[in-house]
Parts: sequence; structure tokens; C-alpha cells
Amino acid sequence: MSCDQAESVIKKIIREIGQECAAQGQTVSETLVAFVVKAVVLDPRNDFSVDQILTKKDVQNLIQLCVTRLLDTTNPSLSTIKMQVYFDMNYANRAELLSEQHRVLEGRLAPVVRDITHSRPRVQEEVENVYRKIVSYVLLRSGLGSPTDIEVVREVTAALQSVFPQTEMIAFISLSKKNKEQQLKNLAMLVTGIRLYNKECRKGGSSIDDLPAILNEAIPSATRAVDESLNTCHKLAHQYTALLESVREDQHRYTQLSSFKLKEALFNVRQYEAFLCILLSDAITSAQEVEKMNVQFVATMEQLKNTVQNKVSIDTKEVFPLFVALSNLWTSFQDQILLLSFLTDMTNNLQQFSEIQSQLFPEEVLTSLLEGVTVKSDEERIRETMGTRVNVSDFKNQEWLFPETTDNFDQLLIQYHGFCAHAIGVRGLTLPGNPAIGILKHKERCYVFSSKEAAYIFAQDPDKFIQLNIEKAKEHAELIQLLELRHQFEYLAPYAQARNADKCLKPTTKCDSSTQTDTHILPPTIVTSYEWNEWELRRKAIKLANLRRKLTHAMQTDLSHMRRENSTQVYLPKDVSTQTKRDNSSNVPRPQIFLEGLQGGSSPTTHMVKVDLTRAVDET
Repeated sequence: MSCDQAESVIKKIIREIGQECAAQGQTVSETLVAFVVKAVVLDPRNDFSVDQILTKKDVQNLIQLCVTRLLDTTNPSLSTIKMQVYFDMNYANRAELLSEQHRVLEGRLAPVVRDITHSRPRVQEEVENVYRKIVSYVLLRSGLGSPTDIEVVREVTAALQSVFPQTEMIAFISLSKKNKEQQLKNLAMLVTGIRLYNKECRKGGSSIDDLPAILNEAIPSATRAVDESLNTCHKLAHQYTALLESVREDQHRYTQLSSFKLKEALFNVRQYEAFLCILLSDAITSAQEVEKMNVQFVATMEQLKNTVQNKVSIDTKEVFPLFVALSNLWTSFQDQILLLSFLTDMTNNLQQFSEIQSQLFPEEVLTSLLEGVTVKSDEERIRETMGTRVNVSDFKNQEWLFPETTDNFDQLLIQYHGFCAHAIGVRGLTLPGNPAIGILKHKERCYVFSSKEAAYIFAQDPDKFIQLNIEKAKEHAELIQLLELRHQFEYLAPYAQARNADKCLKPTTKCDSSTQTDTHILPPTIVTSYEWNEWELRRKAIKLANLRRKLTHAMQTDLSHMRRENSTQVYLPKDVSTQTKRDNSSNVPRPQIFLEGLQGGSSPTTHMVKVDLTRAVDET
């Protein structure tokens, strides 16, 4: 049978089971039916094999067993499975819940934002209409008051006009869609901050609830409610555990208590306890965050008062960041209100799955059963074993972890939700393990024990007892989630989950560490100017040759000579000389010319005689 065919058969079986239960007046979800089908198939008492192909008779038998189990409302095991399904389907961590809430808010505001960003008003009436839409957006985004309250609308309009008058609508309309959306968010935060400041100064904000005061009162109340339910769980778990331990010692009590489903009731209480611990942790986290936010809110408001005081005009750079900070803090208060509401709803809804305890064990019945039985709390059991620990020398091939020898000892991922790894499969009990005895690390998984004797027995053959725990989980399917055994049954999960199961559940020990090495041990020998490409060299040569024919020019004007520095760069002049291969010379006759009679004589006229005595060239 192919994977698609098998999935089709499973869906058909689930649908038929749901229809059969509905016909008998019991409405069940498909998720719950799927979980019960897995539980019935896993239970070895039903003789089903995961690998076998189901015949028509097997399918009918499976459907009948599942319907019978789903209609047995007196079975604590069914209540535990319902509780687990409900928690898995509805619980979300703080980050996921707030992210989903913000996504829903953005979805609700999307039509208003679209109307504003896509509008192209041309006349004054259309501009005013867009401005009213911006007022509505600011009011809806802040969540401070009802849009139908005239006084609230006037207050928001006045606050918006103080930071964004209608005269700025022209500039707003010319912005891009993205910039419009960002400015709308900024305006919403500014208006929220202004309204909160006015409320503090008693100048408005009458419709704004005092969220810090509400949270300071509601969170302790919710924490007390969870704590009270948790104490009731602890008490019942201790009593059921004491009764189950007394059965092993007294055969008469075994006969007396065999009709009661004590183990199933114990598993129900332990699962309820685990879920309440998660919710209590969330409540404590909320209380711590609200305390910090209260301090920040008071400090920001005081800083804003000191900045504004009675000034007529204030620099927006000083007050706008404070208004935005107030708005962000108030949004955080609103988120805490949401988280608190979710926490309260989860606590109230989980309570219905533990009501079967009072039906099976009324107070008078439980009191009579506990006569002569010593009830020990988990803390008392741990205190009794604080002085004992495993002797490592007794085990050659086992790795034991202790607080003084293991880093991040408290952060180790303990198997079976911290319950004793020996008591689950052997005795069917969820006893608290004591890490001080020693944590056994076997095949990269960590196990704790309720006593030294249990640790020694388990360590002799860990695989045997691990398999016993798996068989116990097959008989009681609610243990798969309670003991966090999903990785042991990954063949029943979808392929994607099975592929990631080991990755998610592998108990690896983590710690912060750092190393340092020399980046370059030897001195660098890289020649950055080297170029292997001949064409790149040619390109550089042409570039250099081209640069030598270029000149750098700069000029100044009367308007620019005082504004910046100017510089000019030229090539410096060079000394140039040439040299021939040899020196040569030639001589010619020296001219010798004489003039006679220049000084005059006895006659009144001067008679000059020129005598040329220069030798001929061929005579030299």
C-alpha cells in the first residue's frame, strides 16, 4: 500500500469514528480521533501491528475499539488525551501570540489604510474627508476609546491637529504609498503619547483605562489562581503515588484498589501539573515585564513633564521621541493584557479535564483509602535522598554527571520530564528524580532517578529499562506526551515531523566557548600589483599613456573662492638634454683688412686706401 493510499484509509477511518461518536451524542474533533487511533494501535493488548496491512475485519475492530474508548467518559486516560490535544491546539508562546495579534490588527486596519493611501483628493471637501479617515485610523490603531464616542473623536482630532494640521495634507498626498503608511504609524504613536500625557495632566483621556493599575491587580490574581490549582495537583499526585506504593506491599489493598484507575488518574494529574507549570512560568514572566514597564513609563512621563512644563513653544526634537516612547510602552501594556487574558482562558479551560478526579475519588472516598498510608511530597522524597549519590567507580562503561563536574548542570535536558527512569516502566509511577544522586548519560540522553538503588539497577542494563518505558507508554498513550517520548514513536508521525524529531529532541549540552588563532603566521608575500592577464596589462598601459596627455584644470569665481579649497595638479618640468656621437670642428682664414689715410693729411680732402691682406682659403 502506497503512502497516499494509507493516508486515505486513515482519513476514512477517522471520519467513520467521528460519525459513529456523533450518532451516539458525543462530538469529537478529528485531532482527538487521530490521537485515539494511534493509542489503540500502539496498545499491545489490542494485537495491532504498525507494519501490517489492515483487513476489513481489522478496520471494523479498530473503529469499534476507538469509539468505545472515546465514549468512556469515566476513564482518566481519555481526559488526559483530551487535555493534551487541547493544549497542543491552543497554546502558543508569548512571541507567537503577540505576532498573531499584531497581524490581526494590521489586517483590520488594512482597508482604512488603503482608503487613505490610495485617495487623490482634488477639492477641499475631499481633503477634509481624508483627514477624518486619518483620525479614525489613529483612534483604531491606538485602541484608546471607541470611534463612536464623540468626545473621544474630538480629543483625537485636537491631538492630531497639534502635530499634523490640515495644511500639511498637500505634502502628505504627494508622498509615496510606503511613506504614507509609515507617516500614519508615526502619527498614531504621537497622538497616543499626547493623549496619555493629557490624561496624566488631567486634561483629557477620561476614556483611557488605567492599564498599569489593572495589570498590577490582575496578574497577582491570575498567578494565585494557577498556584492554587497547582497545589491541588501536587496534593493529589502525592496521594495517588502513596496509594500505588501501598498496593505493592499489601495484597488486600491491591484487591481493594484494583477497580480504581489510579495510574490513569496519576498520569492525568501529572499532565495537568506540567501544563500549569508552563502557564505559571508565563504569569511570572508577565509580572516581571510589567514591573519593568511601570518603572520606564513613570520615568518617561516625568521626563516629559520636565521638558514641557509651562512652555509656550517646544522643540519637536525633544518631545516627539518621548511621546513615541510613551506610546510604545502603552502598546506593551496592551500586549500584557492580551497575554493575561489568554493565560486566564487557558487555565479555566484546562480545569475541565481534571474534573474527573472528583468524580472518581470524592473527598470522603479518598480519605478512607488513605487511612494508614504515609503520604510523601516530591520535596520530601528528594530530601530523603540528598545525602546519597552514585559511586562512579562501580561503573566502568557508564558516564555519570554531577553538579561539581559538569558545566551548565541545571540546563541539561533530562529525559521523561524529570521523572525517575526506573520507576516508570517497572512500577508505573511518576516519581520525581533527584539529579544530586547522579545523572546517567546513555547514548547522548540524560536520565535521573529517585533513589541510589534505582540508579544502580537501571545502569546495569539501560536499554532494557528504556524499552520497558516504551512498552508502558504503548499501554498508556498519554505518557507519550507527558514523558516527552515523541522521538521514540516518530514512525507514527508525518515524514516532516519524523525527519526533524531527533534534531529537535536531541539532548545536547551547550556552553559558551571561544578560541583564538593567528590569522597569518607567516609574513604576507602577496604582490598586489601583480597582474597575470596580458590584456589587463595592455589596458593599464593605454590608460597611463592617455593620462599623460591630459591636463588638470581648476578655476575660481567670486562666489566660490571662499567656499572650498581648490587645487591644480600638473606634471613637473623635466631637464632634457641630447648627446651626439662625436665632436668635430673646422678652421677658416682670419680676415685681415687695413684702412690707410683715415687720420687725414696735408691736403684738405681725405683719401682712404683699403688694403686686404687676408690669405686665400686654399693657402691655409
